[in-house]
Amino acid sequence: MNATRDVCENTGLVRLGQKAPSFEAVTTHGTLKLEDFAGSWLVLFSHPADFTPVCTTEFIAFSEIHETLRAQGCELLGLSIDSVYSHIAWVRSIEEKMGVKIGFPVIADLDRAVATAFGMIMPGESKTESSRCVFVIDPQSIIRAMIYYPMSLGRSTDEIVRIVTALQTADEHKVATPANWKPGAEVILPAPSTAEAAQERLKTGGPGCRDWYFCKKKL
Repeated sequence: MNATRDVCENTGLVRLGQKAPSFEAVTTHGTLKLEDFAGSWLVLFSHPADFTPVCTTEFIAFSEIHETLRAQGCELLGLSIDSVYSHIAWVRSIEEKMGVKIGFPVIADLDRAVATAFGMIMPGESKTESSRCVFVIDPQSIIRAMIYYPMSLGRSTDEIVRIVTALQTADEHKVATPANWKPGAEVILPAPSTAEAAQERLKTGGPGCRDWYFCKKKL
């Protein structure tokens, strides 16, 4: 396995808006590269360890949103610093004991190459395990969102779907999304960048505009 880094200077963390670090890794679906996901969105997430209770609930939750994400042109890819044999045994156990089939691949990152490149190792939490990280990567392999969770906190997969949907909506319509936005709610128009445009916005903005910089609209 090998991975190359595109990281923040002196921090070991990737940046929003940068190319995701390229990688080639062994997974439960065979060897995969970042380039295999080019042209689609990707949610790459890490978990501390196989056969642990919080991680098991997360894998079940990720499985529940898998087809929803795929319908939006987004793939799922898991990762932990466990062997591929451990991954296979764990996903088989989840299917047998919990009745949930895990249909997405899981990276076996034994040498921590991918975890290190993405900054998934948090020494304050654990020096030997990957933390709970989520990276949303767009079709051009640009990192568009990152979330880090402590070991004790299971993730909200509904929020991950919301993030992907919001990013896709913003890209398609050249807008932004307000706090707690959900599909069907109003979006925010970009603020004018000149005094002349701000004045014109006040004249023509309509009922959705509260001020020159703050305008909402329905899509």
